[in-house]
Amino acid sequence: MKKPTIIASIIGAVLIVAFAVGLAACGTGPNTATQLGNVEIKEYEGENLSSVNDFRDNSIKGPQYVDITNYHLQVTGLVANSTNYTYDEVINDFDRYQKVVSLDCVEGWSVNILWEGMQVRDILAQAVPLPEAKVVIFHAYDGYTTSFPIEYIVDNPILMAYTMNDIEIPPERGYPFMLVAESKWGYKWIKWITQIELSNDINYKGYWEERGYSNSGDLDKYYFD
Repeated sequence: MKKPTIIASIIGAVLIVAFAVGLAACGTGPNTATQLGNVEIKEYEGENLSSVNDFRDNSIKGPQYVDITNYHLQVTGLVANSTNYTYDEVINDFDRYQKVVSLDCVEGWSVNILWEGMQVRDILAQAVPLPEAKVVIFHAYDGYTTSFPIEYIVDNPILMAYTMNDIEIPPERGYPFMLVAESKWGYKWIKWITQIELSNDINYKGYWEERGYSNSGDLDKYYFD
């Protein structure tokens, strides 16, 4: 008469273990949820957004893939305090802002994107620009450069973005940081930013500017000098 009892106990124990394993597999316990990838949004506050895939690649050396574990953002040149940030420090040490801004390329295409990032003027404030600083030069991982009068940066809420449409900027779009150079043609929207340099060289010309493109890059003007 005891055999059925023993068998029933064994079966019951097996079922309990199986049920517990099933619960774990389903992620019903605390802190067991699997992190899923973020989903790109296509609309923000009633405004339709372009996709991160609507861009054309016109970078000088093709998409760049930055090893974020070794990445540093340098702020150098005519500043009182040269600074050197890791990716996480940039993200966590500065206030973050969101803004929908359109990028217009000289090739004739445009995209309307929700950007999130830090204001460049906040980053410069920590470095304390010297009075003789007139120009802000941005350097990229692939050697690309472009520049702006310092007033454009300090007088406007210009973002250095790390997300677009609520997802992390993909490598081909400029990860880890892309400049949202609003009111400027697309060649001023530098990607893969590694260094922000302050200079007194008002005649400095970046990659495309050396090749005849307007140094100001203003959208309301023709992009060739």
